[in-house]
Amino acid sequence: MSPAREEILGKLRGALKRGPLTGERAAKLEARLANHPAGIVPRRSEGLDRKGLTKLFEDQAVEIATTVERVRTLADVPRAVADYLSCHNLPAEFAAAPDPLVDKVPWSERPLLKLKRGKPSPTDAVGLSVGFCGIAETGTLMLLSGPDNPSTLNFLPDDHIVILPASRVVGPMEEAWRQLRESRGGAMPRTVNFITGPSRTGDIEQKLEMGAHGPRRQHILIVEDESLR
Repeated sequence: MSPAREEILGKLRGALKRGPLTGERAAKLEARLANHPAGIVPRRSEGLDRKGLTKLFEDQAVEIATTVERVRTLADVPRAVADYLSCHNLPAEFAAAPDPLVDKVPWSERPLLKLKRGKPSPTDAVGLSVGFCGIAETGTLMLLSGPDNPSTLNFLPDDHIVILPASRVVGPMEEAWRQLRESRGGAMPRTVNFITGPSRTGDIEQKLEMGAHGPRRQHILIVEDESLR
Protein backbone atom coordinates (compact mmCIF):
# COMPACT_ATOMS: atom_id res chain seq x y z
CA MET A 1 0.00 0.00 0.00
CA SER A 2 1.35 3.44 -0.88
CA PRO A 3 2.14 5.92 1.95
CA ALA A 4 -0.48 8.35 0.65
CA ARG A 5 -3.16 5.69 0.60
CA GLU A 6 -2.18 4.50 4.08
CA GLU A 7 -2.36 8.07 5.37
CA ILE A 8 -5.86 8.64 3.93
CA LEU A 9 -7.20 5.34 5.25
CA GLY A 10 -5.55 5.97 8.61
CA LYS A 11 -7.37 9.29 8.95
CA LEU A 12 -10.67 7.60 8.06
CA ARG A 13 -10.09 4.87 10.64
CA GLY A 14 -9.19 7.51 13.22
CA ALA A 15 -12.39 9.49 12.51
CA LEU A 16 -14.38 6.29 12.98
CA LYS A 17 -12.46 5.60 16.21
CA ARG A 18 -10.92 2.42 14.82
CA GLY A 19 -7.36 1.33 15.30
CA PRO A 20 -4.94 0.15 12.62
CA LEU A 21 -5.72 -3.04 10.74
CA THR A 22 -3.50 -5.92 11.73
CA GLY A 23 -3.26 -9.69 11.60
CA GLU A 24 -5.96 -11.89 10.13
CA ARG A 25 -8.43 -9.07 9.42
CA ALA A 26 -5.87 -7.12 7.39
CA ALA A 27 -4.88 -10.24 5.43
CA LYS A 28 -8.51 -11.05 4.67
CA LEU A 29 -9.22 -7.55 3.34
CA GLU A 30 -6.05 -7.50 1.23
CA ALA A 31 -7.00 -10.89 -0.25
CA ARG A 32 -10.44 -9.56 -1.17
CA LEU A 33 -8.94 -6.53 -2.89
CA ALA A 34 -6.51 -8.74 -4.81
CA ASN A 35 -9.12 -11.26 -5.98
CA HIS A 36 -11.97 -8.85 -6.84
CA PRO A 37 -14.77 -11.39 -6.35
CA ALA A 38 -17.71 -10.82 -8.67
CA GLY A 39 -21.22 -10.27 -7.42
CA ILE A 40 -24.34 -11.80 -8.91
CA VAL A 41 -23.84 -11.94 -12.69
CA PRO A 42 -26.91 -12.18 -14.98
CA ARG A 43 -26.99 -15.27 -17.19
CA ARG A 44 -27.83 -13.61 -20.51
CA SER A 45 -24.31 -14.16 -21.85
CA GLU A 46 -23.41 -17.27 -19.88
CA GLY A 47 -21.87 -20.06 -21.97
CA LEU A 48 -21.80 -18.13 -25.25
CA ASP A 49 -18.82 -18.55 -27.57
CA ARG A 50 -17.20 -15.69 -29.48
CA LYS A 51 -19.81 -15.80 -32.24
CA GLY A 52 -22.65 -15.81 -29.73
CA LEU A 53 -21.21 -12.94 -27.68
CA THR A 54 -20.71 -10.80 -30.78
CA LYS A 55 -24.28 -11.45 -31.93
CA LEU A 56 -25.67 -10.62 -28.48
CA PHE A 57 -23.65 -7.41 -28.33
CA GLU A 58 -24.87 -6.36 -31.77
CA ASP A 59 -28.52 -7.12 -30.94
CA GLN A 60 -28.36 -5.20 -27.66
CA ALA A 61 -26.62 -2.23 -29.28
CA VAL A 62 -29.24 -1.99 -32.04
CA GLU A 63 -31.99 -2.03 -29.38
CA ILE A 64 -30.61 1.22 -27.95
CA ALA A 65 -30.51 3.14 -31.25
CA THR A 66 -26.90 2.33 -32.14
CA THR A 67 -26.01 1.35 -35.69
CA VAL A 68 -23.59 -1.53 -36.11
CA GLU A 69 -21.61 -2.80 -39.09
CA ARG A 70 -19.37 -5.84 -39.13
CA VAL A 71 -16.23 -5.71 -41.22
CA ARG A 72 -13.84 -8.56 -41.86
CA THR A 73 -10.51 -6.80 -41.30
CA LEU A 74 -9.07 -3.34 -40.63
CA ALA A 75 -8.63 -3.00 -44.39
CA ASP A 76 -12.43 -2.70 -44.65
CA VAL A 77 -12.66 0.17 -42.15
CA PRO A 78 -11.94 3.08 -44.56
CA ARG A 79 -14.75 1.97 -46.87
CA ALA A 80 -17.15 1.54 -43.94
CA VAL A 81 -16.32 4.98 -42.51
CA ALA A 82 -16.66 6.64 -45.93
CA ASP A 83 -20.04 4.94 -46.47
CA TYR A 84 -21.31 6.08 -43.07
CA LEU A 85 -20.27 9.69 -43.66
CA SER A 86 -21.84 9.68 -47.12
CA CYS A 87 -25.07 8.10 -45.86
CA HIS A 88 -25.55 10.89 -43.31
CA ASN A 89 -24.35 13.67 -45.62
CA LEU A 90 -21.40 14.38 -43.36
CA PRO A 91 -18.05 15.91 -44.41
CA ALA A 92 -15.32 13.43 -45.31
CA GLU A 93 -13.21 14.49 -42.34
CA PHE A 94 -13.13 13.55 -38.68
CA ALA A 95 -11.11 13.68 -35.49
CA ALA A 96 -9.50 10.29 -34.83
CA ALA A 97 -7.96 8.86 -31.69
CA PRO A 98 -4.15 8.47 -31.92
CA ASP A 99 -4.60 4.82 -30.94
CA PRO A 100 -2.10 2.30 -32.38
CA LEU A 101 -5.02 0.34 -33.83
CA VAL A 102 -6.07 3.37 -35.88
CA ASP A 103 -2.53 3.53 -37.28
CA LYS A 104 -2.97 0.02 -38.66
CA VAL A 105 -5.97 1.04 -40.76
CA PRO A 106 -4.98 1.60 -44.44
CA TRP A 107 -6.61 5.02 -44.75
CA SER A 108 -4.84 5.61 -48.05
CA GLU A 109 -7.42 3.28 -49.61
CA ARG A 110 -9.84 6.22 -49.32
CA PRO A 111 -7.66 9.27 -50.06
CA LEU A 112 -10.60 11.69 -49.80
CA LEU A 113 -10.95 10.95 -46.09
CA LYS A 114 -9.21 13.54 -43.92
CA LEU A 115 -8.11 12.48 -40.43
CA LYS A 116 -7.19 14.88 -37.68
CA ARG A 117 -5.42 12.97 -34.93
CA GLY A 118 -6.05 13.87 -31.30
CA LYS A 119 -8.66 15.87 -29.43
CA PRO A 120 -11.68 17.14 -31.38
CA SER A 121 -12.51 20.80 -31.68
CA PRO A 122 -16.04 22.20 -31.20
CA THR A 123 -16.40 22.36 -34.99
CA ASP A 124 -15.61 18.66 -35.61
CA ALA A 125 -18.81 16.88 -36.58
CA VAL A 126 -17.42 13.35 -36.30
CA GLY A 127 -15.12 11.60 -33.85
CA LEU A 128 -13.55 8.15 -34.15
CA SER A 129 -12.47 6.13 -31.11
CA VAL A 130 -11.30 2.61 -30.30
CA GLY A 131 -13.28 0.57 -27.79
CA PHE A 132 -11.44 -1.22 -24.99
CA CYS A 133 -14.34 -3.67 -24.48
CA GLY A 134 -17.85 -4.29 -25.71
CA ILE A 135 -20.20 -5.65 -23.03
CA ALA A 136 -22.58 -8.08 -24.68
CA GLU A 137 -25.22 -8.13 -21.93
CA THR A 138 -26.21 -4.52 -22.54
CA GLY A 139 -24.57 -3.45 -25.81
CA THR A 140 -22.34 -1.11 -23.80
CA LEU A 141 -18.96 0.21 -24.89
CA MET A 142 -16.12 0.58 -22.38
CA LEU A 143 -13.68 3.32 -23.38
CA LEU A 144 -10.58 4.41 -21.49
CA SER A 145 -9.17 7.91 -21.31
CA GLY A 146 -5.55 8.59 -22.11
CA PRO A 147 -3.24 9.99 -24.78
CA ASP A 148 -4.38 7.26 -27.21
CA ASN A 149 -8.11 7.93 -26.77
CA PRO A 150 -9.08 11.44 -25.58
CA SER A 151 -12.40 11.33 -23.71
CA THR A 152 -13.66 14.40 -25.58
CA LEU A 153 -14.02 12.21 -28.68
CA ASN A 154 -16.80 10.38 -26.83
CA PHE A 155 -18.84 13.51 -26.10
CA LEU A 156 -18.04 16.53 -28.27
CA PRO A 157 -18.78 15.50 -31.91
CA ASP A 158 -22.39 14.92 -32.98
CA ASP A 159 -21.46 11.57 -34.57
CA HIS A 160 -19.30 9.00 -32.81
CA ILE A 161 -17.74 6.08 -34.69
CA VAL A 162 -16.09 3.35 -32.63
CA ILE A 163 -13.78 0.62 -33.91
CA LEU A 164 -14.27 -2.51 -31.80
CA PRO A 165 -12.37 -5.76 -32.47
CA ALA A 166 -14.71 -8.73 -31.98
CA SER A 167 -12.07 -10.29 -29.72
CA ARG A 168 -12.77 -7.50 -27.21
CA VAL A 169 -16.43 -8.38 -26.78
CA VAL A 170 -17.08 -9.87 -23.34
CA GLY A 171 -20.20 -11.11 -21.59
CA PRO A 172 -20.75 -9.22 -18.32
CA MET A 173 -19.32 -5.93 -17.09
CA GLU A 174 -17.33 -7.80 -14.44
CA GLU A 175 -15.24 -9.44 -17.17
CA ALA A 176 -14.48 -6.03 -18.71
CA TRP A 177 -13.17 -4.78 -15.36
CA ARG A 178 -11.08 -7.92 -14.95
CA GLN A 179 -9.45 -7.42 -18.34
CA LEU A 180 -8.78 -3.77 -17.53
CA ARG A 181 -7.02 -4.65 -14.28
CA GLU A 182 -4.94 -7.36 -15.94
CA SER A 183 -3.94 -5.22 -18.91
CA ARG A 184 -2.65 -2.41 -16.69
CA GLY A 185 -1.30 -4.32 -13.72
CA GLY A 186 -3.98 -2.88 -11.46
CA ALA A 187 -3.40 0.75 -12.48
CA MET A 188 -6.55 2.59 -13.51
CA PRO A 189 -6.90 5.29 -16.18
CA ARG A 190 -8.12 8.70 -15.11
CA THR A 191 -11.54 8.04 -16.67
CA VAL A 192 -13.49 4.94 -17.68
CA ASN A 193 -16.53 5.76 -19.85
CA PHE A 194 -19.38 3.30 -20.26
CA ILE A 195 -21.46 4.32 -23.27
CA THR A 196 -24.79 2.64 -23.95
CA GLY A 197 -26.13 4.13 -27.16
CA PRO A 198 -26.22 7.76 -28.31
CA SER A 199 -26.90 10.54 -25.82
CA ARG A 200 -30.53 11.20 -25.02
CA THR A 201 -32.85 12.71 -22.42
CA GLY A 202 -36.55 12.69 -21.68
CA ASP A 203 -36.50 15.26 -18.88
CA ILE A 204 -38.45 17.95 -20.71
CA GLU A 205 -42.14 17.04 -20.98
CA GLN A 206 -41.10 13.37 -21.24
CA LYS A 207 -40.16 13.99 -24.87
CA LEU A 208 -37.12 12.03 -26.05
CA GLU A 209 -34.35 14.28 -27.34
CA MET A 210 -31.19 12.86 -28.88
CA GLY A 211 -27.77 14.42 -28.41
CA ALA A 212 -28.54 15.98 -25.04
CA HIS A 213 -25.11 15.54 -23.48
CA GLY A 214 -23.11 13.90 -26.26
CA PRO A 215 -23.38 12.43 -29.76
CA ARG A 216 -26.74 12.21 -31.51
CA ARG A 217 -25.61 9.09 -33.37
CA GLN A 218 -23.33 6.22 -32.45
CA HIS A 219 -21.93 3.81 -35.02
CA ILE A 220 -19.87 0.75 -34.12
CA LEU A 221 -17.59 -1.06 -36.55
CA ILE A 222 -17.02 -4.60 -35.29
CA VAL A 223 -13.80 -5.94 -36.82
CA GLU A 224 -14.08 -9.72 -36.96
CA ASP A 225 -10.35 -10.39 -37.43
CA GLU A 226 -9.58 -12.59 -34.41
CA SER A 227 -5.88 -11.72 -34.53
CA LEU A 228 -6.67 -8.26 -33.15
CA ARG A 229 -6.47 -7.84 -29.38
